[in-house]
Amino acid sequence: MENYKNRVVVGIDGGGTHTRVMVADTEGRILSYIERGASSIHKDLQARENVCQALEQALHESEKNVSDVATLYAGIAGFDTKADLNWVEPLTDLPGLICVKQHVNDAVVAHSGALLSEPGVIVISGTGSIIFAVTEDGKQIRNYDLHQYAASAARFLAYDAIYELLAGNVQENDQLLVQSMLQFWGVSSVEELSQLALKGFITDQRERNRKFAELAPTITESALQRSTLAQTVCNRALHQIMVGVEILASYFSEPEVKVALIGSVVNSEYFQQQLASRMKEGNNKRYRIVSPAFSPVAGAVLMALKQLGIIITPQLLENLVLHPQSRHK
Repeated sequence: MENYKNRVVVGIDGGGTHTRVMVADTEGRILSYIERGASSIHKDLQARENVCQALEQALHESEKNVSDVATLYAGIAGFDTKADLNWVEPLTDLPGLICVKQHVNDAVVAHSGALLSEPGVIVISGTGSIIFAVTEDGKQIRNYDLHQYAASAARFLAYDAIYELLAGNVQENDQLLVQSMLQFWGVSSVEELSQLALKGFITDQRERNRKFAELAPTITESALQRSTLAQTVCNRALHQIMVGVEILASYFSEPEVKVALIGSVVNSEYFQQQLASRMKEGNNKRYRIVSPAFSPVAGAVLMALKQLGIIITPQLLENLVLHPQSRHK
């Protein structure tokens, strides 16, 4: 292993809502942490500016220069095929930053942080949705690889709930949710909402998806309060998550599979309760839900260190855990 004294590594968790950049020394001590806007061009046309500005500020606050960076590891939301490298690689194209760079899907760094790259499944459901597994023999499998998608991201819950309302699939116990949805869209009746829907709600797709996503917490909370409409929507998403988990788990050899939950939707109280119950009755495996060990951006730091051939020791993990943003919230 080369001598990387006084050098640093950079870890990036590039999500659909936030870019998180962490600079650490080679012993796992965090020197700086910065948050900016989205990293995915599917969510924000300013994605490159968001990432580059976050990188510049993180290096400035760590009192390091681009020449001090030994390696960079970036998990980017929306990086699903090799063709995506056309927009992914420029995200970290900071002048003078000529270190080794590795770009992967953000689920990879999330798994690294949550399960320390040990065998298991992570379910990500927040701004986006993906189910990602690393098997006992180190094989990485996404539900996307099988063309399965669990439509459980925040915006999908909201779209689904609005469509159910417009279709008239409401009960007496849905009235509080209905009023909340009408108020959310600034209309006074379902008829007005239907006219708004006919106009496409909001013309710009990115803005429309962002707006819909803001409604998701209302839906998961209403499901907890026994709204039939909310539970129908949430249970549909939960079923798709379980299908994805069961499919990926079938590629494991051990009878028990660890599962970590990441993201605002899947960590809502209703989803947590339901998944805990459903995973007790798994078809293919026994499932053990575990709390993520570290945040995705800390997972990116760990992968950057491994890329240098640095052994992840208990002391290094202890150094990493001292920083509040390295721990999963």
